[in-house]
Amino acid sequence: MTDGLDVRTEAGVLRLRIERPEQLNAMTAPITDRLAEELEGAAARDDVRVVLLTGTGAAFSAGADVSGTDAHEGFDVTSLDRANRLVRAVVSLDKPVVAAVNGVAAGVGCSLAVACDLVVAAESARFVLAFSRIGLMPDGGATATVAAAVGRVRAMRLALLGDALSAQEAYDAGLASLVVPDVDFPEAVEETVTRLAAGPPLAFAATKKAVNAATLGHLEDALRRERTGQTILLRTADVAEGMRAFGEKRRPTYHGR
Repeated sequence: MTDGLDVRTEAGVLRLRIERPEQLNAMTAPITDRLAEELEGAAARDDVRVVLLTGTGAAFSAGADVSGTDAHEGFDVTSLDRANRLVRAVVSLDKPVVAAVNGVAAGVGCSLAVACDLVVAAESARFVLAFSRIGLMPDGGATATVAAAVGRVRAMRLALLGDALSAQEAYDAGLASLVVPDVDFPEAVEETVTRLAAGPPLAFAATKKAVNAATLGHLEDALRRERTGQTILLRTADVAEGMRAFGEKRRPTYHGR
């Protein structure tokens, strides 16, 4: 059992729910590791036909947990490696992975959602690549997956400006597969995973492999570039200022150092 993560398997569906609603389901190291372990292990499980990722409360996931004083000191290359391992597990799994985006998906939480095969979003959900707000660049493969979904121009807007997209805007841009009113969201999620669990697993595996090869063939290169760039940025005064400002709920002042 990992605190903050509910894991259960029902009717062919491996359900992974982040349960840190007071922290907007920000992901800790143990949660990220456990998510990756469950996804990696699902490949060999006959009782799993589809994986469902979701959150509890007002957020899918606000991304990495950057709360606390001098939070930047707790981030290093191991944080990036954890995120990369998780995204690799989602993309390489030969079974469908569904993100049920119940609320805000920000930072690496957004990266995780977009890496999934289907994204079912509640109407009140929001998608935001919030990295630049704290002096960082997108990671978790987002420089590849988001660009593949929405194109270079929109990807640049999302990454540089950190603008939030509503669920409908995300759908129109190509980040979400389905948007439904909040009241219908649970039913839509269940219908989606039920259909997938009853579908042809070999066909699904072949389809996922082919589509990802056609659209995400450069994912590994992107993960390496993100790791290098983020490692450098994490050592800067700008990131320290960005994370402190986030914790203090004020606008950061950047000096390019």
